[in-house]
Amino acid sequence: MLVSDLVAIGNKLLLIRKRMGMTQAEVAEAAGLSDRTYADIERGTVNMRIETILRICGALHITPDEILTEENPSATVRQEELIARLNACNPKDKETALQLLSVYLQSLE
Repeated sequence: MLVSDLVAIGNKLLLIRKRMGMTQAEVAEAAGLSDRTYADIERGTVNMRIETILRICGALHITPDEILTEENPSATVRQEELIARLNACNPKDKETALQLLSVYLQSLE
């Protein structure tokens, strides 16, 4: 399945970048982009040209398939994506999200 949601693509890029231990600035420099542009891409607020996608993939040493396609993700992959998104939150938003998750999990008991 082709991913057309810019936020989903940005989240995939975030996960891959974190897994590789790179900063946004490092990926941006390797891809020939400004730090701001790459940060906006990870946030899913910028529509990319194919050339930009290819340069980012080259910087991360991945294929475009890894960010543009998706099979039904396993629970583990979804969990990793959510954790990465949670870790990218500011402390206040992170605490709110954790409290919501805690309340939900308690409701299951």
